[in-house]
Amino acid sequence: MKKTYLGFILASAVLLASCGGEGGNDEGNAQPEITTENVETTTSISFEEEVFDFGEITQGEKVNHTFKFKNTGDADLVIVSAKGSCGCTVPEWPKEPIAPGAEGEINVVFNSEGKSGKQHKRVSVVANTEPATTAVALKGEIITPDTEAPAEATE
Repeated sequence: MKKTYLGFILASAVLLASCGGEGGNDEGNAQPEITTENVETTTSISFEEEVFDFGEITQGEKVNHTFKFKNTGDADLVIVSAKGSCGCTVPEWPKEPIAPGAEGEINVVFNSEGKSGKQHKRVSVVANTEPATTAVALKGEIITPDTEAPAEATE
């Protein structure tokens, strides 16, 4: 039984590896992964603000913020990825190229569930810029609600 199971896993691995190889004629089936290495030209990006201070919020609230940017270079801007410094910070970015002089937005949602005190959450934006990684951030303070209610007098 173990040999059959091992054979199945090995056959599956070979099949998966052969599907990801170069060559073949699967036009339109898979989009090539965009990386900073396969984008031929570099450009520059300029954010209206690099840090957004959301002030004080109560633990459990979500903060939504939009970071606006402009392609200040001479080539199309291609954002490869945007990643929050933790799972509580989730960015959404444009997947299509941004023309020179055009503007775009990165929407970020910060979930304060389970957080307390001062916070500084970074979003790393990887694009065909020099340097390839630019960062924006959210900061503020999470206030935890009082967990103990004052005892009421009973008669």
